[in-house]
Amino acid sequence: MKRTTKAKKPVEQTIVAYKGFDRSLQCRGFQYEVGKTYEHDGDVEACAAGFHACEHPLKVFAYYAPGKSRYAEVALAGTTAREASGDTKIAAAKITINVELSIGELVQRAWDYTWSRATVENGGHATGYQGAASATSYQGAASATGDWGAASATGYQGAASATGDWGAASATGDWGAASATGNQGAASATGDWGAASATGNRGAASATGYQGAASATGNRGAASATGYQGAASATGYQGAASATGNQGAASATGNQGAASATGNQGAASATGNQGAASATGDWGAAMSSGRDGRVQAAEGNALFLVERNYDYEIIAVWAGIAGHNGIKPMCWYTLRGGQPVEVK
Repeated sequence: MKRTTKAKKPVEQTIVAYKGFDRSLQCRGFQYEVGKTYEHDGDVEACAAGFHACEHPLKVFAYYAPGKSRYAEVALAGTTAREASGDTKIAAAKITINVELSIGELVQRAWDYTWSRATVENGGHATGYQGAASATSYQGAASATGDWGAASATGYQGAASATGDWGAASATGDWGAASATGNQGAASATGDWGAASATGNRGAASATGYQGAASATGNRGAASATGYQGAASATGYQGAASATGNQGAASATGNQGAASATGNQGAASATGNQGAASATGDWGAAMSSGRDGRVQAAEGNALFLVERNYDYEIIAVWAGIAGHNGIKPMCWYTLRGGQPVEVK
């Protein structure tokens, strides 16, 4: 008797993932809206057809640089297809834009993603693939050196280091330090006077405690300091630095970098070419000193611009106050011919 086999139906599941957009919340010309669900009619193929997002939160930086993009947590549903290379990029027939995320929130989700997939090893040090190390005692230290490793130091004056690609380090005690040196690593220091450093490309560092410091030195890295008097620095190409606490400082030194200071008396500085600086809190300042840079600010904030020629020589400088002398609040300006010019 001849037997026949039926083709298996495509797998349908719901997957939490992360997606990048441009400043208008568009991706490849398609307009999205937070809270809305969209469905694709037709075949689903990774990198070819369907709605795309990444399971690893920081992978979105590969497609949308943090200096000029927006991000969201999404739900993928219906038929799904994964990229054959082992990347965390997924295509799906249905996507729901759940909630927009800040850089700091992306860092936390990257930490959660890595830790949930890691195998915990005792002794505060993990060297294997997807290994995790945790130190909870006073002045404890945790180190994870394998790919996708995670290190957590929750005690006072603790230190956590994750040196493998896609690693995550978190120091939650006061005076803690977290360092993630691999590509797409995430470092988070949530205690007062904490420091977080991500040195790999597309890495992210977040310091949420009082007087914390976050530094992202790789290309397309993101640094976020949300505590009072915090400092965030992004030194790589297309990096983003954000300081949301009062009297915070954000500095983006790479080309096409973005610096944002949203707290009162905050300062944002973009020194690379085509850099952007924004000050949206009260009594803050935004400065762009590279060629073709731009600034914007809320009413009452100070703006500083430098104009350079093609040899990068300084040919003009300008200073103004948003809301004064015709300078519109929350509009981008660049310096041309010695005069501030509104740009989109």
